[in-house]
Amino acid sequence: MVNGSLQPAQAALPLCVDLDGTLVRGDTLHEQLVRLALHRPHLLPSALASLPRGRAAFKRRLAELAPIDPRGLAYQEDLIEFLRQQRAAGRPVVLATAADASVARAVADHLGLFDGVLASEGGTNLKGAAKGARLVERFGAAGFAYAGDSRADLAVWDKAGEAILVNAAPALARRVEGKGPPVTHRFGGGGRGRLASLVKGMRVYQWVKNALVFAPLLLAHAAGQPGVLVAALVAFVAFSATASAIYLINDLFDLDADRAHPRKRRRPFASGDLPLTYGLAGPVLLSAGLATAWVGLSFGTFVVLSIYVVVTTAYSAFLKTRPLVDVFTLAGLYTIRVLAGGVATRVHVSIWLLGFSLFVFLSLAFLKRSSELLAARGAGATPSARRGYFLGDDQLLQGMGVAASFTAALVLSLYLGSDAARAQYRSPMWLWLVVPLVLFALCRLWLVAARGQMTDDPIVYALKDRMSWLVFALVFAVFLVATYLPAPGWL
Repeated sequence: MVNGSLQPAQAALPLCVDLDGTLVRGDTLHEQLVRLALHRPHLLPSALASLPRGRAAFKRRLAELAPIDPRGLAYQEDLIEFLRQQRAAGRPVVLATAADASVARAVADHLGLFDGVLASEGGTNLKGAAKGARLVERFGAAGFAYAGDSRADLAVWDKAGEAILVNAAPALARRVEGKGPPVTHRFGGGGRGRLASLVKGMRVYQWVKNALVFAPLLLAHAAGQPGVLVAALVAFVAFSATASAIYLINDLFDLDADRAHPRKRRRPFASGDLPLTYGLAGPVLLSAGLATAWVGLSFGTFVVLSIYVVVTTAYSAFLKTRPLVDVFTLAGLYTIRVLAGGVATRVHVSIWLLGFSLFVFLSLAFLKRSSELLAARGAGATPSARRGYFLGDDQLLQGMGVAASFTAALVLSLYLGSDAARAQYRSPMWLWLVVPLVLFALCRLWLVAARGQMTDDPIVYALKDRMSWLVFALVFAVFLVATYLPAPGWL
């Protein structure tokens, strides 16, 4: 394989480039189907009705119902730079794709890289052998170079004089190198695999938040009961599957916004690392999570999880655009997990635990928004209009968030002085040590955020922070001492 300059004989060959999976990191047909299904589902039957007339007719109808804006596609940038260099050197460049002609021309007009466009139209689906025959008809056998990515392109490479591989699987690359024309360039292939991309899209690292379902049984000292522990584990699985489903579905809805965002454009769907068809895992996981809650636990758990789904969906759709409503909703979503743990395990969730949880998570929600505004101010940027906040709001959010931290400590203090705490622990006086530890942990997070060092979700940040882990360990040790050791005579 040659990755440098082309030989003179090869340089004269017109360069024909595939669109889906090659020029674009993804499939424009899948993009159109997803957009139609999510944003105009009532028109989906009209598109499917054109299938009996052939794939070309289906593509044309889909292009009419769900036109693509070429500015929002995820392009293979290294290939595009190569095409610019080749065309500047005088080499003809042609877009040859099985996509509908209207889609191909829109992309070609947007990029301004092509001397010609060959695409599906007039009842002809220009894929595989049909594309190879069309290119031979135009350039002659072995009279063109072809850049492609899939097994369908083998029939084109068989007719080509030069092969360029883009994001090609190792087995496909070996086959082309063994039986096809000389392979002169490779592009892509350095990204994460599809399984790793799916795991990233599912936000598996966020599952740690669902560990809140264990809080009721741990605080009720019921973790040693096998049935209760199993129920909590099942609730954790149900919440995790449901949360991942919502992440995947929301990423499909937010495809255009993510691609326009400097950081979110690296998400699996937006970047093209993960085909949009994997979005079908969203409804599957959602159904599995809800079914697990109902069949594996109880109808009550199913109801709580359904409320979580509805509120999360409403938050993603419009509540996150409402100032203050968004942070209170986030705090409520965390608290719902605690409540679900109690419902799933049939362990009573005290009003003390719900109150403490609400104020802690309200503080963390304020912290998240305040950090975003502070980061925007530091970068000289304007905060997203979708959030509804202004740059100057970060100081007010800091004040409300810190107040919520101290209120959480106050609720905890009131609980420690109650009959419920004295009945639950052998030496509850030790628990007073938890108050300054919790307050220290929350105040430290606010200090980190005020210094512009909070780049993650606060909970994710805490799980990566050694000091936070030390505080967690000390709190756990205090609970063990309060639960199992008698109070010393001097207390």
